[in-house]
Amino acid sequence: IVMRVYFEKPRTSVGWKGFINDPRMDDSFHIEEGMERARAFLLQVVELGLPAATEALDPIAPQYLGDLIAWTAIGARTSESQTHREMASGLSTPVGFKNGTDGSIETAINAIKSAANPHSFLGINRQGRSSIVRTRGNVYGHIVLRGGERPNYDSVSISLTEKALHAAGFAPNIVVDCSHSNCFKDPNLQALVMSDCVRQILQGNRSILGLMVESNIEGGNQPIPEDLSQLRYGCSVTDPCLDWKTTQSIIREAREALKDVLPQRIRLAG
Repeated sequence: IVMRVYFEKPRTSVGWKGFINDPRMDDSFHIEEGMERARAFLLQVVELGLPAATEALDPIAPQYLGDLIAWTAIGARTSESQTHREMASGLSTPVGFKNGTDGSIETAINAIKSAANPHSFLGINRQGRSSIVRTRGNVYGHIVLRGGERPNYDSVSISLTEKALHAAGFAPNIVVDCSHSNCFKDPNLQALVMSDCVRQILQGNRSILGLMVESNIEGGNQPIPEDLSQLRYGCSVTDPCLDWKTTQSIIREAREALKDVLPQRIRLAG
């Protein structure tokens, strides 16, 4: 289990851009405070023995948080960005590139190819100074299917993705995002998506390596009120989420269903 800890929020137009950008949620944009609090939170997560996953949006942020991150996502809106492909090539974690918002997988596959190669670009070094960054490439890139104009977690979509990855010369390593367009943005449907993927694995699928769920303590989401004291604790202020009780239930169900299959897959991979 890897905890999804997303501090940056890509926006289609405008809106709250996340905990790092505006930690007080009042348009005061105390970014330095946001960075410090984000790092403090990650330290607490890691001290629990729980790996953390995040989305890399700002190309500078990974230099401040990267040592506490185990898995990184590049979002559907940024997988096509040269800046983010270059950044991914130097990250010390596996990187999942999401398919485009229209559902196309070509953008993600091109991003995997780009990030696997060395790059040189302007950035900052470990001392926070502007510098020329040279990377060796990240060979641990893979695709994250998040749906588009329609869901793409079904067995046919998985098979087509496998073939496209093979044709591009990559191993068919796939993570399925149970949220976003795969659940029509209805958080409760994430359980059905996860169940279908578990069924595919039980029927012999070997390409699905991970499942992503958007969850929080409370289900659903809420708008950010002018009076922040009215915020409901543990309820998302961005995408609607699955509640924690249901999250626990579907994880345990998946573990029970796959307890004999996954060890066998690991042995075969070894």
